[in-house]
Amino acid sequence: MTRFGTDHIARSNAFAKTFDLESPIMLAPMAGASPVELSVAVSNGGGTGACGALSFEPDEILRWAGDFRTLSGGAFQMNLWIPDAIPDRNQRQEGELRSYLETWGPFVGADVAAIPGPDFSSQCAALLEAAPPIISSIMGVFDPDYVAQMKARSIKWFANVSTVREAQQAEAAGADVIVAKGIEAGGHSAAFNPIDAGRCEAGLMSLLPAISDAVDIPIVATGGIADARTAMAAMVLGASAVQIGTGYLRTPEAGIAPAWANAIGCAAPDETIMTPAYSGRVGRAIANKFALAMDGPDVPAPAPYPIQRRLTQAMRSQASKDDNIDCMSAWTGQSARLARTISATQFTRDLWVELQGT
Repeated sequence: MTRFGTDHIARSNAFAKTFDLESPIMLAPMAGASPVELSVAVSNGGGTGACGALSFEPDEILRWAGDFRTLSGGAFQMNLWIPDAIPDRNQRQEGELRSYLETWGPFVGADVAAIPGPDFSSQCAALLEAAPPIISSIMGVFDPDYVAQMKARSIKWFANVSTVREAQQAEAAGADVIVAKGIEAGGHSAAFNPIDAGRCEAGLMSLLPAISDAVDIPIVATGGIADARTAMAAMVLGASAVQIGTGYLRTPEAGIAPAWANAIGCAAPDETIMTPAYSGRVGRAIANKFALAMDGPDVPAPAPYPIQRRLTQAMRSQASKDDNIDCMSAWTGQSARLARTISATQFTRDLWVELQGT
């Protein structure tokens, strides 16, 4: 078995000790794919669990945290998106989109786009009440008052970023750790400005050393990491820990639709694409029929987030029920084929053993 540099492992062990983690392996917080069972399984393997709380109401946030603590004494993070500015509405575009989407799925009512999501301030308050060891952000930074409230409760702030400038902004705002998200990652871009998503981002191998040279706080690497080779490459380039999303999605505890899990197991790096088709915010997903069709010249452009997300909800829900990969928002990173089908517990344990070279 290959042995890796002990200096990198020493840095990772120091990071884990500082943040009271068993190992430097973290589950990515994936909105819509964060069952408690997956986080518990990762925790049982020595990793850190995660909840993508984007669509959760406050009571769901508290329930998730309570359920995790009932089943595990391990560490976990809870994540929220920093909201974008309220988008302008374009009724004509939305009408065209509804008609188009109905060729792919169920009827989309005219009132769907106006249905409000969870209140961000109430979600933030619920996170403080849940008091996870780690609260993570994506697509921006928390305001100073909220950061002060986190610190008063000894909650650590892990800030997802996609550029060096964003990393510097997050450090200046009081982040304890930078999560450097490479463009290889599945799911939505971490870009603070939606205009930059997919346009001003870099691969993890270029992003990591640049951020490492620019900030003085620890870095967690995420994007394209799914085995010991990719994890160690990130650690060599300056990461103290790794965060894995797609690499866990084929485990039995993830519980995703079989068609999505199968697509992950077959997807080559060039068979995923960056697309705003599902939510209006750019993210990396399987290049399925719907995502590719939305790039067509005679197709209405996606509405901004969160309007597009609301408009595609019926189609996406029906696709999940039908196990139809053609219309599913199958968020997937570029190292998809490395994802394993063993339990998340065993995968986490095996990865840390291999990284230590024992």
